[in-house]
Amino acid sequence: MALNLNTLKTRTLSAIVFVIVMAIGLCWNFYSFILLFSIIHFGCWKEYQSLIVKIDPEYKKIHPAHRYGVIFLGWFIMLFFVPSQLQSQQLSISAIGWWGALILLFILPIIELLLSRHIQPKNTLYSLGGLVYISLSIGFMVYIYHLPVTIFEEGNLRIGILPLVLIASIWINDTMAYIVGSLIGKTPFSPISPKKTWEGTAGGAILAILTVGTIAYFLQMDYIEMGIIATIAAIAGTLGDLFESKLKRMANVKDSGNMMPGHGGFLDRFDSLIFATPFVWLFCWIIYS
Repeated sequence: MALNLNTLKTRTLSAIVFVIVMAIGLCWNFYSFILLFSIIHFGCWKEYQSLIVKIDPEYKKIHPAHRYGVIFLGWFIMLFFVPSQLQSQQLSISAIGWWGALILLFILPIIELLLSRHIQPKNTLYSLGGLVYISLSIGFMVYIYHLPVTIFEEGNLRIGILPLVLIASIWINDTMAYIVGSLIGKTPFSPISPKKTWEGTAGGAILAILTVGTIAYFLQMDYIEMGIIATIAAIAGTLGDLFESKLKRMANVKDSGNMMPGHGGFLDRFDSLIFATPFVWLFCWIIYS
């Protein structure tokens, strides 16, 4: 696969804007973090539902209350994961998430029975799949923000290191896999994603682990733990990319959306993160609980 300089330029310019927006959301304070991942949540859900409609047109027949209700149910689930130590006494975000999810879980089936002309169990399964695939994963991301590894904290400015390490690991892995695969890639990795090569996949993972581990070492952090997180991110992130590629192939589309020139939509950009986050959460829960 030859290195396309025009494609690389487009991807790089849009990635710079993307990184700036992500950096502000990740590093300003916890509320900017919640806002950022709320936007990601809604964007991923919109594209997920569009893909499912293309895969199975019957999903288009669901009532709008179901379509939007399940998205907000997922958002409330995400908010439920906000830890108590990051909430003020006046505003309990996790309580809002709990009661919002509980109310929607009670109301949505009633609305479905009263308003929907065609009730199909498989449509409910598609929506439940989205709750697990997108909402629960982003909820885990919100949870690991508070775990006791912080690189900087002063006033309202707080950088949660674990989400930053996870996201950086995936970005480094994706970028290096693209570059290494473009330069020396010859062996196809999977028929699901023909452009991926074993050389690029292995090169991206190795460089991500080495980069994250080295930075952690010089910052006097536990470079072994950070290296393990980078390893999980590289492996699970690649699986997440393949899973989303399979969805796109079934839907017969090239990109899930058009959020970023050269990068596609929300799911194209966050497919690896969505898949890797639950595994990183499990590792962190074992280490820090």
